Amino acid sequence: MHSIHDILHEYWGYSEFRPLQQQIIESVMAGKDTLALLPTGGGKSLCYQVPAMSQEGICIVVSPLIALMKDQVEGLKQRGILAAAIYSGQSRRQIVQTLKNVAYGPYKLLYVSPERLETDLFQEFLPALNVNLLAVDEAHCISQWGYDFRPAYLRIAQLRKQLRDVPLLALTASATEGVQGDICNQLGFKESHILRQSFERKNISYSAFAVDAKINKLTQILTKVPGTAIVYCKSRKRTVEISDLLQLRGISAQPYHAGLSNEERAARQEAWIQNKTRVMVCTNAFGMGIDKPDVRAVVHYDVPDCLENYYQEAGRAGRDGNKSYAVLLYSERELQELEALPEKRYPSFTEIKAVFGALVNFLQMPTYTGEDQAFDFRFDAFVKNFKLDSLTALYALKALESDGWFDFNERSFAPATVVFTASRQLLHEFYESYPKYEPLTTMLLRTYGGIFDFPANISEALLAKLMRLKEEEIKQQLREIASLHIIQYTVANDQPNIFWRKHRVPAAELTMDHAAYRQRRESFAARVKKMLEYVHTKDCRSRFINQYFGDASAQNCGTCDVCLQRKKTPLTPAEFDAISKHIQRQLQQPKMLSELLDAMHGTPKDKAKEVLHFLQAEAIVSGDESGKLKWK
Repeated sequence: MHSIHDILHEYWGYSEFRPLQQQIIESVMAGKDTLALLPTGGGKSLCYQVPAMSQEGICIVVSPLIALMKDQVEGLKQRGILAAAIYSGQSRRQIVQTLKNVAYGPYKLLYVSPERLETDLFQEFLPALNVNLLAVDEAHCISQWGYDFRPAYLRIAQLRKQLRDVPLLALTASATEGVQGDICNQLGFKESHILRQSFERKNISYSAFAVDAKINKLTQILTKVPGTAIVYCKSRKRTVEISDLLQLRGISAQPYHAGLSNEERAARQEAWIQNKTRVMVCTNAFGMGIDKPDVRAVVHYDVPDCLENYYQEAGRAGRDGNKSYAVLLYSERELQELEALPEKRYPSFTEIKAVFGALVNFLQMPTYTGEDQAFDFRFDAFVKNFKLDSLTALYALKALESDGWFDFNERSFAPATVVFTASRQLLHEFYESYPKYEPLTTMLLRTYGGIFDFPANISEALLAKLMRLKEEEIKQQLREIASLHIIQYTVANDQPNIFWRKHRVPAAELTMDHAAYRQRRESFAARVKKMLEYVHTKDCRSRFINQYFGDASAQNCGTCDVCLQRKKTPLTPAEFDAISKHIQRQLQQPKMLSELLDAMHGTPKDKAKEVLHFLQAEAIVSGDESGKLKWK
């Protein structure tokens, strides 16, 4: 058995662990159930990957983020570590082959989506897996009172019972004290062993601004703060609008959201990581698992509905420890809409029942059928066909999902697959008849091992790169080869789907746990209230966030907008008189405000603006038709 430091150096190239990582690893290796709270970018994945490598057997990692699981499996393979993943959208044959590989091969990590835990296939293979650790990523999802409850996570408790002697590591970046206790309870911790890093990010300056013209303020921020940035928006449409406006102002920007193809998202993400694109304008679909240390600013163009989301997203700034900024832009109207959101987010049971009835009609599901079946589902077509309010429909679906009726996957992530159906001998005859297909079939055989025996997940983009062709050309050739019965080619399916956990019932017979639903609504309303308090707080913003997460000892940061405002010394009469005379001298010739402030060397801009505001109020300074300021 290698030491954890040897493994860290050999596979990751690091000489030492980040703060708290070693304590977490030693805790689970000592057999303790452990809840670890590490901030965004704190290196959570190493906390289960290193112990998995240092012991016999494999680590099962439960994660709700399919894209992140795929990225981690690929990243581990590049480091020479065998890892695999099973999740919604894969065929039975793919899952069987994956589980056989893990059970009988030298694999160290198996990533599993929570929906797969109770399936017959997984249960059938579980005894053959020599499990050394059970890791639960995004562990707050198991708490009904947290901000991102996923009912599928409740199935982990049953898996826990089957792995009684296996230590459990639960990981999350943000959970209040109440949610921390609920996580330990739901996961059956033998004792509550919680390791928590401070939520304080000393290098991040938090601020919030009430503005009417947000794009002007955003441009000002990006002009003042050099380096890469993330701008979070609440809708896909808004990401496109804002990125277009930034580009018109000469700022390199790209939109990113879940509606883009996998290839387009990957390309935009890579361009941003390599600093070819400066600003990523995105929905919250962006950021998970992306470790870019030099993000200098994270701007929220819209107000998030809870501090947990805000803290995680803002925390993607300044992971290198250098000075960074987290800015929240808002309007009073937006805050009023946020205050009313609990009413919209939790529709009445009558509305939920109506959406349920429309859904089963849309999917054309006969009564008392559907359990364990997946259906492709286009939300936009659903809303349009049944003339539904999109927000009511979305939140009704979320309510039904939380009640355990189905899993609503925004993307099914079923990859493209190829398996050879022709024998090797027939393949040689095929090359003689169709020589133009030989390069691609040869590349398939070289790139994907075992492709004669079972369907291999392929990437048309990778094949196109290797063969220096366009991706569409690769797809067309694959279709043509398949039509000649040499291969079986299944195209990728990244469309949304709904996976039913129960048989559908007539809408009139629909039941729900109303008490739990009410309590989730109350918890959500409390989180919205805290978010609104954060916007208006007169206390240190960093301290406010830390106290929300249970750190009562947090100190004022000295760098947020509130702390900086407190540091300002009031204008003395002598200062006022000196600045007033300076403005008078500068306005002998009319100037734009920016020109005036630039010309007033040695005068703090905030004090110059304060004096100027008074002079304008007294009509001593006024503006002409071109917007230039002049002395009366």
